[in-house]
Amino acid sequence: MTKETYRIIGVMSGTSLDGIDLVELELNVSINKDIPTSLQILDQSQGDFESNSWSFNICAAETVPYSIGWKNDLQEAINYSKDKLEVLNLRYTEKLAEEITKFIEKHDIQDIDAVCSHGHTILHQPDKGITLQIGNLPHISKLLELTVVCDFRVEDVNLGGQGAPLVPIGDRLLFSAYDYCLNLGGFANCSYEESNKRIAFDICPANIVLNKYAEKLGKAYDEGGKIAEAGEVNQTLLQQLNSLSFYSEKPPKSLGLEWVKENIFPLIDSFNISTEDVLRTFTEHIAVQLKAQFNVNASVLITGGGAYNSFLIKRLKQISTVNVIIPTSEIVEYKEALIFGLLGALKLRGEVNCLASVTGASKDHSSGKIYLP
Repeated sequence: MTKETYRIIGVMSGTSLDGIDLVELELNVSINKDIPTSLQILDQSQGDFESNSWSFNICAAETVPYSIGWKNDLQEAINYSKDKLEVLNLRYTEKLAEEITKFIEKHDIQDIDAVCSHGHTILHQPDKGITLQIGNLPHISKLLELTVVCDFRVEDVNLGGQGAPLVPIGDRLLFSAYDYCLNLGGFANCSYEESNKRIAFDICPANIVLNKYAEKLGKAYDEGGKIAEAGEVNQTLLQQLNSLSFYSEKPPKSLGLEWVKENIFPLIDSFNISTEDVLRTFTEHIAVQLKAQFNVNASVLITGGGAYNSFLIKRLKQISTVNVIIPTSEIVEYKEALIFGLLGALKLRGEVNCLASVTGASKDHSSGKIYLP
């Protein structure tokens, strides 16, 4: 499907379990031969490749919070049997279809080219060839009676890649004015250009850890980092966190809940310190790991829920020289849903939407599955 304007519903659910992000997008494309050739059309019989310049408009956006029951299911699914996961996958596919339908009806959205959905990651062990995002069953297109593009990670893992992060191609096409694009969600990840290649990787866990310990105090999250700010850094814990072997590995690399459960939670829980001190120490850990990624005086666009963690942002500014840019709330909160919408549009066009320089796959490719109603 090749055209100049696409009307897309982008859908994203992150590991921090804030809820289901939904955006109505207008994506516009025009020919631009100056864009790097890694974004060329896949049909290489064309010889010289013309790449495209993209722009976007967010027409409507909202987040549907998870009920306690859904949050518990998604947190515990990593331990489910194969049969129980299959049941959850079907339930979640139906849940997504229901919420997308409500969103379309609420905003009276017409003439949709496709729904482009990430699903929700349950298993991610790319080194073992494993990744599972539920909610991506073919059944979803029948329920919606719309074209659906989804399941973006599996093909990359099959090609030897990390299957993550996938957002950096959107950073390149839509947010190239910044030296770095940093997302502070369940995990912190960044992307940037180096030698005409997009480089990206997961930096460290973020809200997936902070939220867990905030919940011990009866809070869904540590609003503005106020609880952390009241705590004290445990220097021994901080040193051991910063010494984890993942941080010395070279990209491409990615993290999943499995790694956090194996490496982070047991380490933190081995220290007999207050929850406030845990939050303060882990916030410092995030700030230290972020600082290590950025060049002096670099411009850093920060999105994701962590952009609202004022204390974390303050610490990053205090220990580094970066120029922090926090955009409008729509972009802060919905950038990932926006970019998965873009990934879907690229897939519909048969164009590269997954970069080997980012994931470590054997080649650039057009990832995802297209389901027709």
